[in-house]
Amino acid sequence: MKSTPENRVFLFLQGPHGPFFNRLGRMLRKAGSRVWRVGFNAGDRAFWFHQSTYIPFRGKSDDWAQTFIDLIEEKGVTDIVLYGDTRPIHASAVAEAKRRGLGVHVFEEGYMRPFWITYERGGTNGNSRLMDMTIPQMQKALANSDMETPLPPARWGDMRHHVFYGALYHWFVMFRNGDYRNFRPHRSLSVTKEFQLYLARLLLMPWQAIERRISTLRIKHGGFPYHLALLQLEHDSSFQKHSPFETMPDFLDLVIDGFAKGAPKHHHLVFKAHPLEDGRAPIRKSIRTMSKKYGVSDRVHFVRGGKLAQLLNDARTAVTVNSTAALQVLWRGIPLKVFGRAVYTQPEFVSEQPLPEFFAGASRPDNRAYKDFRRYLLETNQLPGGFYSSRGRRQLMRQVVDMMLAHEDPCDALESGRAVPRQQLRLVE
Repeated sequence: MKSTPENRVFLFLQGPHGPFFNRLGRMLRKAGSRVWRVGFNAGDRAFWFHQSTYIPFRGKSDDWAQTFIDLIEEKGVTDIVLYGDTRPIHASAVAEAKRRGLGVHVFEEGYMRPFWITYERGGTNGNSRLMDMTIPQMQKALANSDMETPLPPARWGDMRHHVFYGALYHWFVMFRNGDYRNFRPHRSLSVTKEFQLYLARLLLMPWQAIERRISTLRIKHGGFPYHLALLQLEHDSSFQKHSPFETMPDFLDLVIDGFAKGAPKHHHLVFKAHPLEDGRAPIRKSIRTMSKKYGVSDRVHFVRGGKLAQLLNDARTAVTVNSTAALQVLWRGIPLKVFGRAVYTQPEFVSEQPLPEFFAGASRPDNRAYKDFRRYLLETNQLPGGFYSSRGRRQLMRQVVDMMLAHEDPCDALESGRAVPRQQLRLVE
């Protein structure tokens, strides 16, 4: 039977904080599909406004695998939709869905954030099909496209919305979770602690912005060459599942040691924190301790999250575990060293030099190869918009449902020459 919107049944699992999944489900219903949502806590329920299609899961984690199978068979599910594919409830659902030949639609923060989100079939990050693709394969597929590479908009305005919805979500889980007593978060911190961290982050934003501006100005006006270390959230799935490090301090020690051994004595090292860093890991203290240990305290700096562009403009090199911010590095042609698994770890533009040698004199990336890679992402899995701000969601909804309903995976569609027209990115006020 030919696949049509009318014979598709989508089962939503956990999504990004806020109303995006609700809006996505509503548009799929308008297209003619049936939509169901499984909720695991009061936060999931609060942001799903179509209550007749809401299915609460109140069992224990050991009950989930069989519950998921029962739901597939009872509802006639053809597709599952989820945000992030590594948390235990999602990983087991994806494995079962693939065994049954169901469509697996995975959302994540954009590889080229903050102006895009990631949408892939089957998996993202270290589970993406991009991990098994080479640059020549991408270039061959791009021969079927003449799309001009779009420029990003001035802003989407997502960060404050992201923090707000995160705090609100955890408030519901803290105070309205009586019906979900078996719920256990996929992260190690308690829900109460998560809420406290989100709230503190929201309240401290104005003061942290001032501190960030001062630190950035000191570096910009310092007149010294510097290298950037792009930090990530220690609890992020990319760091936990697709890197060789147990903790962020393990990475910090390696970088500072390599810098002390290889970088010229007049060069400096700047650690740039993730925009959502909330202090749960002792990053700043660890940097201070390790810099003293390796005798480079006077040449090591720490900058809180925020815009990366100002620091990148004058950076000599950049190192990271597997942060998506590395794509901004490569766009500028800056040498890059990576330690974890990521969709962009291609030998054409990611350095394979030992770290001290990299800091001493990094080889330049193949910028032409990177631009082909970037174009491939924009043709397949990067959609303009965002999950958290209303303007970002509006932009995202203009394309994403059509891509979900399409018969072919976006990568296959591009390779076959049947890719749907992509909307050019433009300024949205």
